[in-house]
Amino acid sequence: MSRLLITGLSGTLAPHLAAQAKALGITVLPWPRQTVSPDDTAAGELFLSRMRPDAIAHLGMGSEAWAAQLAGYAARHAMPLVFTSSARVFSHEPPGPHRREDPPQTSDEYGLYKQRCEAAIVAANPAAAIARIGWQIDAAAHGNNMLAALDQWQAQQGEVAASRAWIPACSFMDDTAAALLQLLLERASGLFHLDSNAVEAWRFDELVTALARHFNRAWQIRVHDDYRHDQRLLGNEARMPALSRRLRRP
Repeated sequence: MSRLLITGLSGTLAPHLAAQAKALGITVLPWPRQTVSPDDTAAGELFLSRMRPDAIAHLGMGSEAWAAQLAGYAARHAMPLVFTSSARVFSHEPPGPHRREDPPQTSDEYGLYKQRCEAAIVAANPAAAIARIGWQIDAAAHGNNMLAALDQWQAQQGEVAASRAWIPACSFMDDTAAALLQLLLERASGLFHLDSNAVEAWRFDELVTALARHFNRAWQIRVHDDYRHDQRLLGNEARMPALSRRLRRP
């Protein structure tokens, strides 16, 4: 792999993947939304033919048709493709933990969108890798990031409400990026669950307390039982380091 196309580089996780790929000497190719609309199939095909990637990481938000186009291109050129899906393809009913063989079931709009993208990718390219991930954590605390959300809750609500009945699927961004890059390097195929909480099963209140201590936050933490869900993603535990590698459990 020498030329990696990454979608979603204006987001939060994709830049971590790009940095790790560049550290290995891999050329990173962004998808320029300003000039090549993901909804313009013809323009997208022309862009792909000009860029000549030999691997694709689809982390950006876009239609199922765009996901299928990228997957189909990867299939025609026999190159690896990884797509990031979400733990939100599963609901709290049934409560989990969730295994790869479990059928996705949710009423969550974002989760339904990810389900549709998964189906479109598999239909276009059965050899693609689909990686379901949980809530991401990073010290930068901006964008779609657990730390940023907790800071916002404190600022807006004067507290961080943390359920001890919720076991979240979650990982640090650098660890998720490393796992995604490894899937590409292996030319992996199929469905993967990437969750650093799969084995240790930290409750959300434990995680919030540990994050507050680790990142020096003065959150007012209110523990409750209002949300119940064992959200863990099981099936690929060896691919992700446990949370205790980075945080000290309360």
